[in-house]
Amino acid sequence: MSPLRRQVPRWSELKPLVRLDPPSWRRTEAALRRAATIEDLRLIARRRTPRAVFDYVDGAAEAEVSLARSRQAFDSVEFRPHVLRDVRHVDPSIDLLGVTSPIPLILAPTGFTRMMHTEGEWAVAAAAARAGVPYTLSTMGTVSVEDLAADVPSVQRWFQLYLWKDRDASQALIRRAAAAGFQTLMLTVDTAVAGQRLRDVRNGLTIPPALTVKTLGGMAMHPRWWVNLLTSEPIEFASLRTSGGTVADLVDRMFDAGVTTEDLAWLREQWPGRIVVKGIQHPQDATDLVDLGVDGLVISNHGGRQLDRAVAPLELLPQIRAAVGPEVPLLIDGGVRNGADIVAAVAHGADAVMVGRAYLYGLMAGGEPGVERALEILTSQVHRTLKLLGATHLSELTPEHAPLRARA
Repeated sequence: MSPLRRQVPRWSELKPLVRLDPPSWRRTEAALRRAATIEDLRLIARRRTPRAVFDYVDGAAEAEVSLARSRQAFDSVEFRPHVLRDVRHVDPSIDLLGVTSPIPLILAPTGFTRMMHTEGEWAVAAAAARAGVPYTLSTMGTVSVEDLAADVPSVQRWFQLYLWKDRDASQALIRRAAAAGFQTLMLTVDTAVAGQRLRDVRNGLTIPPALTVKTLGGMAMHPRWWVNLLTSEPIEFASLRTSGGTVADLVDRMFDAGVTTEDLAWLREQWPGRIVVKGIQHPQDATDLVDLGVDGLVISNHGGRQLDRAVAPLELLPQIRAAVGPEVPLLIDGGVRNGADIVAAVAHGADAVMVGRAYLYGLMAGGEPGVERALEILTSQVHRTLKLLGATHLSELTPEHAPLRARA
């Protein structure tokens, strides 16, 4: 017979246990507050945006193998913490290529950002400025270099460049970015032609989104998104005077597939600041570019959006770090969904990590507050992971803290 005695609880005993949140009419604010992970923001974004727009962000090229491999590489990390360390205070900040950040994070360039939310690049830059995190504006952005610099002057900003067939237009854009105070130029080199993003093909996504029978039907499911789109200024590329058709049409029409390392000399003549090259996927390319005097490299497979079945950047990182040595600034992107991923990348030799989808999910989920929430989540995860690893500073991290499990 159990000695447990049962009784009817009195209100005085129940009252301390009752936690009733007051009803909120601000549904977006409440949803963002409940979001504890980037995946939570992704699920909110999926509910709040039309399928074609969500898939543009969420999808990748062809069978999306590259995207899956990038994510699997981070999933294979096996943390090995040290214990009995004083981790009351940790410092994950960086000072890199002329910018600082409270965590080893720089926001990656993303194209056509106002399609995800009408506040677009303004919202991202404003949230980044408050968090102290640098932001990279894209050539394919929907806010101009001048407007971003004027409207969010406090954000640390880089400018991402695709070289066009029209070099005079490229030159003019480079000069505008320099005049607007952008100090680092990020040249993306993995887009000789557009990757085949099958979700966009199947959804019939055009730039800007067209009013078709299919999209008109979608208005009933996402009326707020459509009202915001149709009542705000037209969405167009801020740096281009040509639009219409699919993203692939635009890339193949405008981008220069003949770019070689020789063009870096021309670019150096045009740009007075630092040059970082994004899209590195081979150690030999990395060493060649370092020999040519670039200031930093981004190991990237374009988020899996270009060449499918490309190598996962995290798995390539140690090879490239060994090839270029310890002094070359190395960044990495692709598959990053958690602050623990950021810590793992630094442990394997990255100086910082770039994210695109992670903050775009926040943008689609709730505009500027959504981006702010994404940065809060990543920052808290970085701090917590460092403490649980027994590390107080990024310089203490080594590959032994985060080995990759062998695949079965």
